[in-house]
Amino acid sequence: MRSLALIITAIILFSGCSARAQDVIKLPAPETENGMSVQEAIYKRRSTRKFSPGVLSLEEVSQLLWAAGGATIDGVTGPTRSYASAGGIYPLEIYLVAGNVEGLEAGLYEYNWRNNTLKLLDKGDLRGALAGASYGQRMISQAQVTIVITAIYEKTASRYGQRGRDLYVPMDAGHVGQNVHLQAESLGLGTVMVGAFTPEAVSRVLKGAKGVPIYIMPIGKKIDGLKDDR
Repeated sequence: MRSLALIITAIILFSGCSARAQDVIKLPAPETENGMSVQEAIYKRRSTRKFSPGVLSLEEVSQLLWAAGGATIDGVTGPTRSYASAGGIYPLEIYLVAGNVEGLEAGLYEYNWRNNTLKLLDKGDLRGALAGASYGQRMISQAQVTIVITAIYEKTASRYGQRGRDLYVPMDAGHVGQNVHLQAESLGLGTVMVGAFTPEAVSRVLKGAKGVPIYIMPIGKKIDGLKDDR
């Protein structure tokens, strides 16, 4: 009986480890060559507030997250990331609210820029709840995915004080936003920068997320023939 109990315990522990391992998704490697030119992406960049139904590929999601804050070349002090950050501190965290992505369960994911992976934090389609926390902006519930940027202000403030908190962290977020917007355009997708939301309400949706929500970017398929806003 003792041996049987040990075997059952081992099976339970192994099953738990397997489930936890499955909660980490290795993303396809991002493309760093070819595609639309920077000039064309800048010229075509527009805010998109309506999205058509459809599914994004895991490759597209990987490319968007890499543009938001993935690793690039090795710098003098370690890997350089895709956006500029005051003092190389990188106080921003990147989260994905996934709805319609091929091969990816709907839910909340944390992006790990070092190894280009996603960690599942919460299961279920949270797009409607996130839209509700953003004053009912329906585009967030319509988009296939939404990237949410949070800020750990103390990282930058510990070196630069109040100036780091008030100026440098928002500047970092702006760099990320433009990267994502241009990357979305190059993939033929649409997005828009959203600042109208209640941080506390968004934090309640993002269970397990670190930092204060500072930026929301719904991303999805454009509607053919629909003129973008600006």
